[in-house]
Amino acid sequence: MSTQIHIIDLEFLDLSDTIASFLIPSEDGLILIESGPETTYEHLVQAIKEKGFNPDDIKHVLLTHIHFDHAGAAWKFAEKGAKIYVHPIGLPHLQDPQRLWSSAKMIYGDDMDRLWGTMKPIDAEKLVAVDDGDEIHIGEYHFKVHYTPGHAIHHNAYQLGETIFVGDVGGIKIHNGPVVPPCPPPDIDLGAWKNSIEKLKALHAKQLVLTHCGFVENPNNHLDALEKMLHDWANWMKPHYEANSNPAEITPKFVEYTKNQLTDLGVAEKDIDRYDKANPSWMSVMGLLRYWKLKDQGRL
Repeated sequence: MSTQIHIIDLEFLDLSDTIASFLIPSEDGLILIESGPETTYEHLVQAIKEKGFNPDDIKHVLLTHIHFDHAGAAWKFAEKGAKIYVHPIGLPHLQDPQRLWSSAKMIYGDDMDRLWGTMKPIDAEKLVAVDDGDEIHIGEYHFKVHYTPGHAIHHNAYQLGETIFVGDVGGIKIHNGPVVPPCPPPDIDLGAWKNSIEKLKALHAKQLVLTHCGFVENPNNHLDALEKMLHDWANWMKPHYEANSNPAEITPKFVEYTKNQLTDLGVAEKDIDRYDKANPSWMSVMGLLRYWKLKDQGRL
């Protein structure tokens, strides 16, 4: 059975190839993987129409996790009757997003509306909890759920045949550039992420689908490179944590370090901007410092 996967470029912050959603027509309505943020909803709807589909026919939305760039617009589809599939840990935060929103507000401040728009509660009857080993049967398709923490404790990957939608646990890769790990607080866990990478490699998929941004045809090489970069970033951060350095002092150094990495690996200036919008370096400072703190406290 041939599967039609339509990539929808959400043009987040007016940049192409930064955040994507994926549309699959089925006998039981349209399937959407990742809703993107609410700020890109109108663009998503228009793009779906331009591909010849009716957005009102979206009946199933699979979310890899509940971060706003992946799940922020899910409530819009739920209001139109779609079922929203999400890991059990993330489900209560979609039913009542106030705590999630307040936590993010502490990070993004006045940029919340510009970046993410709004997020409204989703009725419990529209939410479907899916966990490791579950199977989602939609029309002629069968998705296998793989719990893949490391980037977030509420992260799933969805396997459809030999293709796996990996959200953020599969990293960020813009065009033909290198893969980098998104490391925002509060859930970064290198041990869990390594286990998730090994789990994905053991599935021997032919194709990974990255929300940031698109299709990867050499999964194991990609995942090996991701793990190497993840440890590189974490090891760079460790002495700064041990020295109790001020995050405000660390951030510009890390921004320069990661930008130089991308430049040395041949990434064009315009694509460095895309990497930054998809994965702000300053957020990885916060996430990796928190990782080393929890590690030091024996909580990981």
